[in-house]
Amino acid sequence: GCIWRGRKGQLALRDMKMAWTLQEFTAMDEKYNFKIKRQDASFVGSGGVHLESSAVNDFQSYLRRFQFQQQRFGHLYGRFVDEEEEPEKEEEKPASISSGWGARLPESEEKKTKKNAKVIVEAIYEPPQEADPEAAEGFVILEDPNEENVENLAKMLGLQRVGWIVGHPPREEGFQLSAAEIIMAAEFQLESAGGIEPTPFVTVRVTVGDDGNVVVEAFQVSLQCMEMVAEEALDVGPNPGFCYVNETFSAIQEGKPSPTVENNFFLTLVPINGYQSETFVSKFPRANRAYDDRAQTHDEMKRQLSKSGQSGWSFIDLLSDFSLLLYLCKFLDVSTDMPKICRSVRDREVPLDDGYKIIISSMAGMDGSY
Repeated sequence: GCIWRGRKGQLALRDMKMAWTLQEFTAMDEKYNFKIKRQDASFVGSGGVHLESSAVNDFQSYLRRFQFQQQRFGHLYGRFVDEEEEPEKEEEKPASISSGWGARLPESEEKKTKKNAKVIVEAIYEPPQEADPEAAEGFVILEDPNEENVENLAKMLGLQRVGWIVGHPPREEGFQLSAAEIIMAAEFQLESAGGIEPTPFVTVRVTVGDDGNVVVEAFQVSLQCMEMVAEEALDVGPNPGFCYVNETFSAIQEGKPSPTVENNFFLTLVPINGYQSETFVSKFPRANRAYDDRAQTHDEMKRQLSKSGQSGWSFIDLLSDFSLLLYLCKFLDVSTDMPKICRSVRDREVPLDDGYKIIISSMAGMDGSY
């Protein structure tokens, strides 16, 4: 008889249990086998993802400073919005996405299922990071002293993390996301869903095409990809276009085990729309950017807020800027002052207390002329 050695990293069979039935044997092995299959559609409703245009433009213009040669990422804050249940329409495919953004992946047959959300992105926050071409992700994430303020501020504004955005150098056609990005996307989706469950959380990539124009595309990774990452079955290897299967596991493709899975097998496409936020502006310099020509200062606050009263701008309109409000968290009380200010940002029916206008204006060095 042969000795079944099991898989690397597994207990020897006899250490697990003395008597095994064939059924248990198979079940045990199934757990380590993934039959790779494409997922036809993403978990995002037909409304897709709505990206706040000025926030995305600001992100890509910073990448352009480095000719898109540096990788950079940011968290997307916004809302998941339930869609009305739509009647099942056959044979209707959007010809192309009106804004000119959006990816082109091979078409696969779609099954209509009820989707529960479209994704509205209101703001982008780029945590402290260093570009590092040696790292699989292309960057190293640093400690963020602002992390708690960012999360608290988002909550006060009625926003949550709805996705992440990554900017990277141009890639050859058909190579959408790297293995490191696929694994990171799966980790973020698992966190958003609280497990291996559907979630509308999106991955947005920004790069530059051969013609010099910016390409913005949105994806999700499949539930199977989330499961494999949760099991730690996927690794980064020498070719970034493929996920490498950890040797404790097997990926079965077309009936035979495969040591790698091409990244596109895990991707589903999310349609993109550009829009302009009705609540927020994206004018204030961003945190955590080196070599930017503008920094977060009281002078920049003055520059932004002193437009109040001109061409239809009110003080609260100009204050409704995620980066500016985050900057204010350093100087005002996050537990008492900020909730009141954020309430007026969220609901314009609630006027901003004059006291706050005075405090903020004097911080900015404006002589009460708001």
